[in-house]
Amino acid sequence: MKVTIIGSGYVGLVTGACLAEQGNNVFCLDLDPKKIDILNSGGVPIYEPGLKEMIERNRAAGRLQFSTDIAASVAHGDIQFIAVGTPPDEDGSADLQYVVAAARNIGRYVTTPKVIVDKSTVPVGTADKVSAAIREELDKRGQPADLCSVVSNPEFLKEGAAVEDFMRPDRIVIGTENTPAGLRAKEQMRKLYAPFNRHHERTYYMDVKSAELTKYAANAMLATRISFMNELANLADLVGADIEAVRQGIGSDSRIGYGFLYSGTGYGGSCFPKDVSALSKTAREHGRDLKILDAVEAVNELQKYILVEKIEKRFGKDLNGMKFALWGLAFKPNTDDMREAPSRVIIQELVKRGASVVAHDPVAMIEAQHSFEADFKGNSEGLKKVSMVDNPMAALDGCDALVIVTEWKAFRSPDFEQVMQKLTRPIIFDGRNLYEPSAMRELGIEYYGIGRHN
Repeated sequence: MKVTIIGSGYVGLVTGACLAEQGNNVFCLDLDPKKIDILNSGGVPIYEPGLKEMIERNRAAGRLQFSTDIAASVAHGDIQFIAVGTPPDEDGSADLQYVVAAARNIGRYVTTPKVIVDKSTVPVGTADKVSAAIREELDKRGQPADLCSVVSNPEFLKEGAAVEDFMRPDRIVIGTENTPAGLRAKEQMRKLYAPFNRHHERTYYMDVKSAELTKYAANAMLATRISFMNELANLADLVGADIEAVRQGIGSDSRIGYGFLYSGTGYGGSCFPKDVSALSKTAREHGRDLKILDAVEAVNELQKYILVEKIEKRFGKDLNGMKFALWGLAFKPNTDDMREAPSRVIIQELVKRGASVVAHDPVAMIEAQHSFEADFKGNSEGLKKVSMVDNPMAALDGCDALVIVTEWKAFRSPDFEQVMQKLTRPIIFDGRNLYEPSAMRELGIEYYGIGRHN
């Protein structure tokens, strides 16, 4: 099938590459010429395991192309995926300007029937806005209003495992309207996703608004579990309980399960913060406060400061002259995504208290540098107190303590003897509970986890 992907960011690239892998002829559009130049020269502007190799393979086979040509992109695909960004607006709502702009471009150039797929994470009612924008452009050209049918097909991709998630999905959600055009679009989508349903049917068909809400509901539920466990971890610290034992105790209940029950420094990234905020905003627009989600957001923001509080409790509020090693900058492992990363808050707070930070991350240091420049804009002295090194052990040299923020596998079994030799004091603040407190005590390491009984 001929498919167009509008937007060659995280969702667009993964979707385009994976659909090309299944034999489809995919045209990826982006209006950023620098991004397209990178892709056409064999590079990939984001880090995602397995994605670069898949893109290379399908470009070589002629099934995947990248361009800035809007007219060519509209002409190419019988199915047009809108996978552009929906950044949070100042009021917390999703900014739909890029989605609507993509819809208008389709309306300006379309001449044959197309299925338009909302792949971006968008609030309930966005499909109506996309349809209206396309119809407005069609009317200007005297084209039939029903030339395009809009479908909702939200993505459920975990950063760091997105290719695997797309190729072996646990569910595919497709929202269509119960009209002749909608039924034709449903059949097109069924054909497109047939290779992913060979072993068993993974597709859930529903109306468009339900599909739009499903995406937000899923992310909000996962974010709620994270904030809930972080609340319990903070209580465990106060009462002397071990949150890991609690996690195993409640996770063994089949009604609850173990997923997303790990305490830490709060969630970040491009999805959970934005989607929880947008869902709350949608509810307020309809006269309803989602009090649980408001609490989830509040807990998450406070949790980003929890390691700083532990450091303050150990060393005092004045950290002048102190130096901290920090392992892990990306908001989660296997990605270079620094959006809403807890490391950014932690570093800013340590610098604010007079400390300097030496950081290491396996893949996110280039993106991290851009983030720090934004975070310390107008504060050149603060920026000078943050440095990065290519080796995690090198970050420890002469530091007063190690702070772990992201749970990369490379950090799980370090040479603790070397860690102790390099640090001026054998102290670890572990924001991801990578190590057992008892094992650290035996080694002579002063250890502070999140909700771990020390």
